[in-house]
Amino acid sequence: MKHKKYIEKIHFAIFALLVTLANAQISSGVYLSNEENIRHELKIDKGYLTHTIYKTNPAEFVKTLGGFYTADGYNIKINLEFNSDFEKDSLKVMEIPYSFNANNITFQLEKAVTLEKKQPIEQDLDGQWLFATRGPDTGQERRGEENPRKTLKFLLDGRFQWIAYQTETMQFSGTGGGSFTSKDGVYTENIEFFSRDNNRVGASLEFNYELKGDDWHHTGQNSRGEPMYEIWSKRN
Repeated sequence: MKHKKYIEKIHFAIFALLVTLANAQISSGVYLSNEENIRHELKIDKGYLTHTIYKTNPAEFVKTLGGFYTADGYNIKINLEFNSDFEKDSLKVMEIPYSFNANNITFQLEKAVTLEKKQPIEQDLDGQWLFATRGPDTGQERRGEENPRKTLKFLLDGRFQWIAYQTETMQFSGTGGGSFTSKDGVYTENIEFFSRDNNRVGASLEFNYELKGDDWHHTGQNSRGEPMYEIWSKRN
């Protein structure tokens, strides 16, 4: 009888551990809130996340943060690479209580915010990219992971975001994002938030792209109508 109870306790402990581990493994994807006029957007993949808040009508950027994270089923701990509110709060590490199931994640912020998982969409250019250099690629010096000055592009499930920042000083230079498509060499961004100028929201920008190994060659015209050639290197 004692042996049976011991086995039952072991089984229960294993079950509890498996539940905890399952809760800790947040599914890769994009999660969006449905609150009126204010949107929380979470991109999470391969141990990295970005969390951005912006208003939709009228368009207004609020804040963004991101970095490498760990989750234990109760809290997400983020070692921040960037934090647009750093001058206000001085945060380099953040812990957010959360709960998770297959379709949504709830953050316990000033109030509980639930974000629903967006339908997955696989496209060319999905992933995390760091700006490397201006093209064409003629052997010039490239920015890499070791450089504290970074510009990151995070593309996932039809949503994109770029962020310019400095990891040593936590200086935040800007961000923008929205929806994107990438197919047959044509990359299109539809801007839904832009920290430097809310009036840019609603613009649609079209570029050409070519993948060469772990590099994304990004060409076309910039917002001023000038020729542009950038090379981005795959991070994850």
